[in-house]
Amino acid sequence: MKTLKIGLLGMGNIGTGTYKALHMNREEIEANVGTKVEIVKILEKDTTRDRGIEVPMELFTQDPDEIFNDPEIDIVIELLGGVEPASTFIRNAMKAGKHVVTANKAAIAANYPELTALAEENNVTLNIEACVGGGIPVLNVLKNNARANKYTEVLGIVNGTTNYILHMMSTQGMSYEDALKEAQAKGFAEADPTADVEGHDAANKLSILMALMFDKYVHPSEIPTTGISGVTIEKIEEAKANDCVIKLIAHATLKEDGELEYEVRPTHIRSYHPLAGVLEQFNAVYVKGNLVGKLMFYGPGAGPLETASAVLGDVMEIGRSMNK
Repeated sequence: MKTLKIGLLGMGNIGTGTYKALHMNREEIEANVGTKVEIVKILEKDTTRDRGIEVPMELFTQDPDEIFNDPEIDIVIELLGGVEPASTFIRNAMKAGKHVVTANKAAIAANYPELTALAEENNVTLNIEACVGGGIPVLNVLKNNARANKYTEVLGIVNGTTNYILHMMSTQGMSYEDALKEAQAKGFAEADPTADVEGHDAANKLSILMALMFDKYVHPSEIPTTGISGVTIEKIEEAKANDCVIKLIAHATLKEDGELEYEVRPTHIRSYHPLAGVLEQFNAVYVKGNLVGKLMFYGPGAGPLETASAVLGDVMEIGRSMNK
């Protein structure tokens, strides 16, 4: 049986989750793909950190070219995070004829037209399901199964950190500062939460959603963005008095004249709207299409194994296509 060989860039939380998930569900994954699936090389500086799993030391390298220049590696999984050097590594992998799977919304959102064009130019696949919604299978549905639709609107709760903070403020009466501290203590927020709480992470994801749904690329820096740091208990209570909850919403609407309007900001959502029931750190993407009507995708928006579910799903798709 042929072996599908993978080079993994980065073994932080998501990389570790991906490695672990492959070993947990190896039998199911390999039966679906029709080949053995192995991670054969890992780019990682910290080779001694306790990850709760055993990783053979000979898999580690600190030279990315060992992965890009290895003719036996079929797929590169990029899980470094950040725009650089991740974007350069994605480019180099595709130029070397490797298929790429990534969960890196910052790199993809910043370079979407270039990277998708580069994939086509090099006849390789760039799969990005895990970039929006973590384990929620939303992007592939929107670009494939539901693509017969003309999409008219998308509203997304696409950042678990901010949703958790707003949930605790609304249900527990916590101040923004106390809710943020609890989110950090539970691992839902980073030590530096700026990208999440100021809406930059949500803007990255909205950029990707718009490119897929409306065939219009907008750089994240051009999306009007307001975070949740200015949300107070008083504003939360005012929303409740009007039968609303406050959610950080990534929103895009296609107007009748063809103009696309978009923004990220704290938004009053009516209590009866499906997005109002998205609690704690969960994510949801609510879309409207002219054929299907209204759809909502809901689930865990982050987490090592949850995100690994989407990453490995992308790997399996590539593996099946290679076996045809």
